Amino acid sequence: MDISALLTSAGINTTTCIVLFSLYSVLRKQPSLVNVYFGQKLAQARSKHHNHFRFDRLVPSASWIVKAWEASEDELCAVGGLDAVVFLRAVVFSIRVLTVASIICLFLVLPLNYFGKEMEHKQIPKEPLNVFTIGNVEQGSKWLWAHCLALYVISCCACLLLYFEYKHITKMRVAHISASLAYPSHFTVIVRAIPWVEEDSYSDTVTKFFTSFYAPSYLSHQMVYRSGTIQKLMTDAQKMYRIVKTSRMDQHCASTLMRCGFCGGPSTSFKILSDEPESSRGRSCFDGSDLRKKECGAALVFFRTRYAALVASEALQSPNPMQWVTDLAPEPHDIFWSNLSVPYRLLWIRRIAVIVASILFVIFFLLPVVFTQSLVHLDKLKKIFPFLKDIAQRKFVEQLITGYLPSVIFMLFLYIVPPIMMVFSTLEGAISRSRRKFSTCVKVTYFIIWNLFFAIILTEAALDHYQVSILNLGDPRNIPNLLAKAIPTTATFFITYVLTSGWASLSCELIQPFALICNLFYRYILRNKDYSTYGTYTFPYHTEVPRVLLFGLLGFTCSVLAPLILPFLLVYFVLAYLVYRNQILNVYVTEYESGGLYWPLVHNTTIFSLVLMQIIALGVFGLKKSPVASGFTVPLIICTLLFHEYCRKRFHPVFKKTPANIIIEMDREDEHCGRTEEIHLNLQSAYCQVNTSKALNVRNTVEHIDSESDCTENPNLGSLEDVENITPGKRAIQLPVSWVGHSHFEEPRVK
Repeated sequence: MDISALLTSAGINTTTCIVLFSLYSVLRKQPSLVNVYFGQKLAQARSKHHNHFRFDRLVPSASWIVKAWEASEDELCAVGGLDAVVFLRAVVFSIRVLTVASIICLFLVLPLNYFGKEMEHKQIPKEPLNVFTIGNVEQGSKWLWAHCLALYVISCCACLLLYFEYKHITKMRVAHISASLAYPSHFTVIVRAIPWVEEDSYSDTVTKFFTSFYAPSYLSHQMVYRSGTIQKLMTDAQKMYRIVKTSRMDQHCASTLMRCGFCGGPSTSFKILSDEPESSRGRSCFDGSDLRKKECGAALVFFRTRYAALVASEALQSPNPMQWVTDLAPEPHDIFWSNLSVPYRLLWIRRIAVIVASILFVIFFLLPVVFTQSLVHLDKLKKIFPFLKDIAQRKFVEQLITGYLPSVIFMLFLYIVPPIMMVFSTLEGAISRSRRKFSTCVKVTYFIIWNLFFAIILTEAALDHYQVSILNLGDPRNIPNLLAKAIPTTATFFITYVLTSGWASLSCELIQPFALICNLFYRYILRNKDYSTYGTYTFPYHTEVPRVLLFGLLGFTCSVLAPLILPFLLVYFVLAYLVYRNQILNVYVTEYESGGLYWPLVHNTTIFSLVLMQIIALGVFGLKKSPVASGFTVPLIICTLLFHEYCRKRFHPVFKKTPANIIIEMDREDEHCGRTEEIHLNLQSAYCQVNTSKALNVRNTVEHIDSESDCTENPNLGSLEDVENITPGKRAIQLPVSWVGHSHFEEPRVK
């Protein structure tokens, strides 16, 4: 690939970004799309929107960029939680490191690469990208010290920034735990693998066990029940009820000339059934005489103090580790009820099956990897398939095929990865939705690092006739040499991938095409104009965190070898910083969070990227016959690993376990303030597995809140601008005084 093909790809993606960014600035001003682009704001306060046309709604503007930039970290934490702050800190860290790398590599390393060999250079647009890589430097060149110096500067800067970020986020996590004074999960333990006793029910067994061994601290318990097909049908019926019944609709639909989106009939052909009798409301599908038969071998056990719950969750309850398995419970809106009913003895079988399925999926995904890489080497394909010569006769078509098409095809294939990994994480038995999303994030990260980095490099090696190195891959001495040969040539594909999957994906993130299509479907097909039934979404950490980490890996590994990628990566992270801040503030609703557990993943992946960069540089210096540079690289690798071990010992335990002294101080504060009894009373109703009356009464609750908020908090909330200017952190639903600290109760259910 030459510079002209790269410029073709850059031009297409830049035009796409400008068009979609401008389109977003117009769409976000439309009152009919307020639920798409201000879902977070609508979750904070209800409003009545007046659809008065104004011409400025059709004019693109950059006001959203200013508001996203001006938002403070406290506002972001109040809206998106600690996970959102951690994610944005990872983006800021990447911007800082890549800025340093760009300065030293573009002004020092890149000129040395370009003039590394005595050759007659062409005009810049016709130059192949290989002349900008370290492959253009002659063997034994005395200028390789500059590459070694850049390697040291980037590594030291990254480690220093990592240390301060890890230290800062650890303090934020401790403050997050200390501020959660009334989280019910601190008093609750999930008990699984409860042994079956014929003469007793599961509930009686739990009572006997905990009154015998935890009598001073045991408060009560709540059993987990099987939810079968009937319960699923009831849940679906509740969702349809919310869709069909709008907040201001009478028992009969008013006569209108509008036709139904499905059958074409008048709207009066539909009638809404009356609510069920008051006597049947509030009943659960678990009411009845067969309650004992529906019990699972799992329960939620409540303790009188946080410290007692912490001790019970950490201790081994039985000599048989497959019985009485205990874990700290997630928050009520975070708990994943369906996995609690899965027998604990089956989980290890499921995990083995997930590992086997993941391996098969990785093998299957090698097909699109080989196909996309073959398009990059169109000149080699022409020799194998002569009919391609006629297709690629025009220069523009050839540039389009080699510079733009491979990354687009590969990106489309990658869209199926997160949903499949989410299914795998569900099968593994995660007991919370945040843990399931975090597990999915880890799987997607490993998957794309392997398939988008190592698999592409191996494919590149095969296409460039490095089969000997591939066959000898089992020898660790050959790995640096293989990576050193292949990475400079694969850097061309990585640059186009950053343009396509990076820049273009941010544009799609702003536009929200899926939510936009759903909005149009609800409004014009279902004829439903009630925004509260459209649903909102949580932040997709399982797709965005792996993308940020992958681009960080590409930035580290290519900075010294192929520095031309750094400006494109830097532009991506700057745009990502603005786009993600806007989405967290306005679009995504935070119903649950992991408490900053994503940062250890960011740290470990960054350390892996640094060590990989250094190992590749070691192989390159060896191929270039520079023993001095190779000798200086080995101590750098050792120091990076020692730094990682220090951080793992110093900071990581805070993310794995809860500090006991903080928990004890919180218990003492409850006793001093007299909140203990009230907290114990509210524990009994904090976790609700099934509540059939919730969906039927939610409309009346929301309408009541709406009427109160119109009169009190938001008297002038009548336009789109009022919704946009809502102060972050406010919520429409209020809680009892003892549960004010628990933010998850304050938000509506999300998808």
